[in-house]
Amino acid sequence: MRVLFAGTPKVAVPSLAELRRAGHEVAAVLTREDAPVGRKKVLTPSPVAEAASKLGLEVIKANRIDGPVISRLAALDLEAAAIVAYGGLVPAAALRVPRHGWINLHFSLLPAWRGAAPVQHALINGDDITGASTFLLEEGLDTGPVFGTLTETVRPEDTSGTLLDRLSESGAVLLAQTLSALEQGRAHAVPQQGEVSLAPKLASPDGRIRWTDPALAIKRRISGVTPEPGAWTVLGGQRFKLGPVRLRPDVSDVPPGVVLDRDGAVLTGTGSHAVELTLVQPAGRTMLAAPEWFRGARREDLEFE
Repeated sequence: MRVLFAGTPKVAVPSLAELRRAGHEVAAVLTREDAPVGRKKVLTPSPVAEAASKLGLEVIKANRIDGPVISRLAALDLEAAAIVAYGGLVPAAALRVPRHGWINLHFSLLPAWRGAAPVQHALINGDDITGASTFLLEEGLDTGPVFGTLTETVRPEDTSGTLLDRLSESGAVLLAQTLSALEQGRAHAVPQQGEVSLAPKLASPDGRIRWTDPALAIKRRISGVTPEPGAWTVLGGQRFKLGPVRLRPDVSDVPPGVVLDRDGAVLTGTGSHAVELTLVQPAGRTMLAAPEWFRGARREDLEFE
């Protein structure tokens, strides 16, 4: 099938590779414009742009799908468009360009977690099972009929980063299979059924930890915002970043936010029982093991705000 591929971040790259492996003809790749990266704000192509360039594919860089972009897409004689985390709105005029429409790979079991951050919200919510869906893109927010789904068990140690990595690989196969079924006339999209939940994009304030929350809620939030937008608290008036934590239900005598060492483990009290810190990043430093940081802190009155 002759397709456009639209995507931007690293999680979209496996889908581009799988479409090629499955024999689909990628006529061009649509991705967002180069963005500043790092402290020096160096303009850098998206991961999808870099992957497409290595494959010798035409790359269309646009943050908005406007008239000139739509005209370019129309000239490609597309049978379908495959979209994975492009990061921009597809207007109605563009939706009508490919003969079979735009097929979106979304990392949830729709209609659960419609929106920009489905995996993050699934972890914060404590879902045991999540997955991915391919559906026909329409003007509503992830409302189109579904072609296919797959399920994925959430592991105790998962962060949104590790879970999304797995879903990006299995979802790539689902997307390629959906396009093949469309090409062969076997694909059948069915309306979404079930309870709708929304997964809006998360920002830095969503990563702040409230130590009066129960330990399980804290663990889930940290897992959900790792690696982006990142979990953090405040120590000595400065932002203090946190890696994943372990539940310590055997320790219930530490007040919320208080940090102490117990038998070599760095513990912090919560609204229920303690959690054990694994990785931390004090202001102005790199991420390091929590016990290493605690030994260097040389304080007995550490308390997160």
